[in-house]
Amino acid sequence: MLCGGITVYSPLKEQGAGPGKKVGIVGIGGLGHFGILLAKAMGAQVVAISRSESKREDAIKMGASMFIDTNIGKSVFKKHVRTLDFISKPAFPNSYGLGLTPPVCTANEADMPLARYLSMLKVHGRFVMVGAPERSLPSIPSLVLLMHNISLCGSVIGSPADIAEMLDLAARDHVHGWVQTRPMNDTNQAVLDMEQGKARYRYCLVNEKNLAELSC
Repeated sequence: MLCGGITVYSPLKEQGAGPGKKVGIVGIGGLGHFGILLAKAMGAQVVAISRSESKREDAIKMGASMFIDTNIGKSVFKKHVRTLDFISKPAFPNSYGLGLTPPVCTANEADMPLARYLSMLKVHGRFVMVGAPERSLPSIPSLVLLMHNISLCGSVIGSPADIAEMLDLAARDHVHGWVQTRPMNDTNQAVLDMEQGKARYRYCLVNEKNLAELSC
């Protein structure tokens, strides 16, 4: 949580996530799943947005009240035009998938349908990038921003005070990451599995020999 958790908690707090706010989390992975868990704990209504239908059930269990499968096509975006107060978009390069501390974002694609995501925001809504894909973001028509008075911004990590708040919230609401342990000698396969989207939702490499010694 001192990495992925605070990375999403900070912008959620800054944007006023809480009761009465409808928050979209794009990309349900190592960072995005923390976004759902924490936004829910803060009292916001959470909409999980993903191109992977296989993550629907998990997203609902984490606290999302709605799941939007973007693979359906343009119609799904039209259905949800101007419905969200703000959207957090976590996505990071594949090389950072094992809990290191990169600039973060939960989906890996730079060619995301950015203009369509922006269309889902209410007037004065805000789209928050919490990291940097390896390639430039797609271009967007200026009228998408002008006509809806939408803001596009970014955020990285958080202050010590924010970390303390997040940990207090996590303790109070029993928030914890969904972690899968993998043996240290399985590192190469873990990287491949992470790149293929198989992690649910953070991999933790475990030195089994040391753990066995500590348990004696």
